[in-house]
Amino acid sequence: MKVSIDKSVKTGAAVHAKPRRKLITPKSAPYLFIGPAFLLTLIFTVYPIISSFILSFQEVRGVEKTFVGFANYARLFHDPVFYKALLNTAEILIIQVPIMLFIALLVAVGLHSSMVKAKAFFRISYFMPSITALVAASIVFMILLDERFGLVNYALSFMGIKSIPWLTSPMWAKISVILVMTWRWTGYNMVIFLAGLQNIPHELYEAASIDGAGKIRQFFMITIPQLKPVFIFTVVMSTIGTLQLFDEPFILTNGGPNSATMTITLYLYNVGFKYFEFGYASAIAYVLVLITAIISLIQMKLVGDFKE
Repeated sequence: MKVSIDKSVKTGAAVHAKPRRKLITPKSAPYLFIGPAFLLTLIFTVYPIISSFILSFQEVRGVEKTFVGFANYARLFHDPVFYKALLNTAEILIIQVPIMLFIALLVAVGLHSSMVKAKAFFRISYFMPSITALVAASIVFMILLDERFGLVNYALSFMGIKSIPWLTSPMWAKISVILVMTWRWTGYNMVIFLAGLQNIPHELYEAASIDGAGKIRQFFMITIPQLKPVFIFTVVMSTIGTLQLFDEPFILTNGGPNSATMTITLYLYNVGFKYFEFGYASAIAYVLVLITAIISLIQMKLVGDFKE
């Protein structure tokens, strides 16, 4: 009798026992997969952004941090080197970006034409510079553009042109940086324009041909308007990249001669890692972010209105 009672009790307990909750459910599984990436983003992206913003209101001396309010930002308005770096960056932006995008568009149109053979070869050839390491490419150009022993001046000497001080003259140093940037990023933008050209319906060109529109008219009336999103993307991304210009002037000229190629990011690097003024460097970084955002919004508006 005792044994039967114990069995019934155990059986009843088993019937009324609650099922265990599963740790991993269909709803929680996606969060477990994105959890590590989200955590790494918080640690290595979100935290540095917040920390550097707080640091821009502080003065760092060794391990001591002192709150100085907007003193670092006010210092920017009285810093001639910052204005010089800002002007240099603006000059490179205004000259280099339109030239590069114009060449990229022409190359893309040429490679999109049915008259060109071996398209894959030319596409790879133009795109290869964009996957070349910036440091390696800059060192190669530094050797090529050497005033005394560079291959470029050696080739120019056969045409009776005197040696050009590519990296020692303020004007030519800036031109050298523009040349290296154009060489590296033209192929990258060419691929983007080429993708946009391939998405334009061929029926539009057939209809225009029937109406008597020539190739040039088709280019300006069909190709350019259809590439409006591509124009906006390339202009904005090229502008952001130019405002963040660092590797080329750092390796080619180290910001010289006479700060002629000193860019904002190069000046930021010098302030932070040469003079160890991390608070002031953080203020420069956030001013650069603000400038980039404003210019990008203006460009999106202007390009959008122009293409309407």
